[in-house]
Amino acid sequence: MPGYQNPIGRHTMLFTPGIIGPITLRNRTIRSAGFEGMCPDGVPSESLLRYHESVAAGGIGMTTVAYVSVENGGRTFSHQAWMRPEVVPEFRKLTDAVHRHGALASVQLGHGGNMGDRKVSGQRAVAPSTRMNLFGLNLPRAMTAADIDRNVKAYGEAVRMSHDAGFDAVEIHAGHGYLISQFLSPWTNRRRDEYGGSLENRQRLLRRVMREVKNAAGSKTAVLVKVNMDDAVRGGMKEAESLETSRMLEGEGADALVLSGGFVSKSSFYMMKGKIPHREIIRRQSSPIIKTGMFFFSRLVVKEYPFRELYFLDAARRFREALKLPLVYVGGIVSRSAMERVLAEGFQFVALARALVKEPDFVKRVQADPGHVSPCLECGPQNLCVATMYDGEMECLYQGNAAAQ
Repeated sequence: MPGYQNPIGRHTMLFTPGIIGPITLRNRTIRSAGFEGMCPDGVPSESLLRYHESVAAGGIGMTTVAYVSVENGGRTFSHQAWMRPEVVPEFRKLTDAVHRHGALASVQLGHGGNMGDRKVSGQRAVAPSTRMNLFGLNLPRAMTAADIDRNVKAYGEAVRMSHDAGFDAVEIHAGHGYLISQFLSPWTNRRRDEYGGSLENRQRLLRRVMREVKNAAGSKTAVLVKVNMDDAVRGGMKEAESLETSRMLEGEGADALVLSGGFVSKSSFYMMKGKIPHREIIRRQSSPIIKTGMFFFSRLVVKEYPFRELYFLDAARRFREALKLPLVYVGGIVSRSAMERVLAEGFQFVALARALVKEPDFVKRVQADPGHVSPCLECGPQNLCVATMYDGEMECLYQGNAAAQ
């Protein structure tokens, strides 16, 4: 089997409690914020509850509900939730179910920025600067000072509602080319005011969000932040600036960082690696214009990155050396030996998403059988599960090598 090999006993750091700010996880595993596609019309569904309950029952330390927008205008799909009073009771059902199985619950809060879909929210997308986003054929409106003020407050309100919904932690999405990431990246931020230009200026929105969020979180809710180590686009934020931003977040009181990379609108498969399921993604597009454009150009425009276990580890090591706060490693975990290696190198937690699609009980499986390997390794991965999120609920479609097209 490729990757790190290590004799593993049954009692290792992996299955010991771990602390993130004010909360303690029963073990060192986190369900990463992979989009579930289970919030039709922006409302958490029974499917979402059942899925996260199954992951909790399957042994995870903490499970993360993905891509919940802090504002309606930040939604990128109609089956993506946004945090508002009406959905708090539905999320409370989910967190209660997770807690019954001994796991904790987190919610990822963010804003789509230039990927916001007007057909979903009825609002024109907003961004740091007016620049065409080919991902959704959007021409966003540059945010005003009033827009920024409203957005900052929305994060604080979303954290308070998340606490009311029973979430133990929030994960602020500052990566992957969503709104905060768009402000951080010189590729998308062309502003000439106090929010553009220098790195300090480009960090300003995130710094304000962090202060609002920490104030709202108080002493009971943990605050994690997902950050890009590299935007993986020409002219984007690279490792040196990402390290400086991570140090800033450490100074602003982040309880942990989740290390990732890539821009959804430009280098989307940098964050996932593996094959690009062009045919399946095109089939699931609702817009004839986007479907036609992708048919002719997606293989030329969207870059493919080879998959290997722990594909972000080399870069993540440098962040581990430079920072003191807890770090969550995510990227290419399909075996217990990989998780053990990450923890042995000084990371406090490991996060995984695709391995929990086919096997929500993956954590219990590797605890019972240290040699168990996720089917994702055989998959390659083909990333067919990623394609399913465009028009419905996340599911594993892999059926062996015959599906690799």
